[in-house]
Amino acid sequence: MSFYTSLSGLRGAQTDLSTISNNVANVSSHGFKKSRATFGDIMPASSSMAGQGTRLKGIEQQFSQGGFESSSRELDLAISGSGFFVTRDSLTGGGTYFTRNGSLAVDAQRYLVDSNGSYVQVLPVDADGNVTSTGLASARNLQIPIASGTPRPTGAMNLSVSLPSSADVPAKRGVYSDVRPYAFDRLDPNSYNYTQQTTVYDSAGNPQQATLYFIRTQSTATGDPANSWEVRMFVGNEEASATPGSATPTPIRLEFDGAGALTSPAGPVQMGAVQPSGAVSPIAIAMDFGAATKQAAGTFSVGALEQDGFTAGKLTDMSIGEDGLITASFSDGSTQALGKLLIANFSNPSGLKQHGDARWTATGQSGEPRVGSAGDEGFGRIHTGHLERANVDITEELVSLISAQRNFQANAKAIEAANAMTQSVLNLRN
Repeated sequence: MSFYTSLSGLRGAQTDLSTISNNVANVSSHGFKKSRATFGDIMPASSSMAGQGTRLKGIEQQFSQGGFESSSRELDLAISGSGFFVTRDSLTGGGTYFTRNGSLAVDAQRYLVDSNGSYVQVLPVDADGNVTSTGLASARNLQIPIASGTPRPTGAMNLSVSLPSSADVPAKRGVYSDVRPYAFDRLDPNSYNYTQQTTVYDSAGNPQQATLYFIRTQSTATGDPANSWEVRMFVGNEEASATPGSATPTPIRLEFDGAGALTSPAGPVQMGAVQPSGAVSPIAIAMDFGAATKQAAGTFSVGALEQDGFTAGKLTDMSIGEDGLITASFSDGSTQALGKLLIANFSNPSGLKQHGDARWTATGQSGEPRVGSAGDEGFGRIHTGHLERANVDITEELVSLISAQRNFQANAKAIEAANAMTQSVLNLRN
């Protein structure tokens, strides 16, 4: 009988060795929780008999807090305190898993996923970041938007410029003659005085380059009856006309009095619609030079240049707060609350079933998950830029490994002693 008693001890020591070895092997696994083998004695058949060995009662998981490892990634998260991240292994339905490994990422479809590719679950929130629905049934996958808001096409442009009173008239420049008469050509710098560029937008928010060409046409300083300028506007490769519907694009005519004040036009000039290459729809802009536009001594300068179009904001950053609120920032300066990370807790975490890769599922022994947000009562807080290391103390495990090895050797020695006794009995016949 002592053979079987010692054999149970050998099996127990072997299980203990395997459990400790698994702990040591996963010392670098983020979110890993160590296990401990627990044993009990086998009750003898009567009080006059010795015990019949040991039995494995179970391998218990130890859900103590692991240390934190700093990271430069904003999507590396650690839970300080109790709780688990909640994930699902498919977009619709699928199994629900609980993990402490907060190494998150965004997949090719822009869904927030964990290191196993499972979809991280969040609670819906309103514009202020307040949770609008609670419970595991309210959880959803989070798809990160790449843009925010609705684009607006450019419909108006406000511009104020100071045009030099000393500027010459390009048509009177020496490069032109009867043989080569003057004609405006945006590719010929001799045919205009100054240029100014800005960006305008079509109805889809696609940017287009708008270029204004300023050409002096008359100067009282050279004997002309007035001070006048022309402004030609190109959007992309198309010229807009100050006379919508005309066969040939016409420029805006600016006229100034002797003091340099703008006398014409008196208000905005509606330019004809143009659709340059790359634009999904025509762009029609009302040009307003305002009262600040003037002709004066000095250099060409632009006092103001504003247009009312804009594109949809592009995603530039994403942050996660201590309460698990995920906020996206966009290029137009706007922010959007996307959701709050769902955190789950259990009355008996040791009853969870392991599935590898620091993932668990609920069982009858663990109880149903109690879910909420990080920072709520009974739930830990989120630390961004950190990962939770395995809660394995390598020194403690090595000491336990030596102890388990000694137990194995002691039981092997007991079998050897029992074998020697049996051999002595058999030798009595001789």
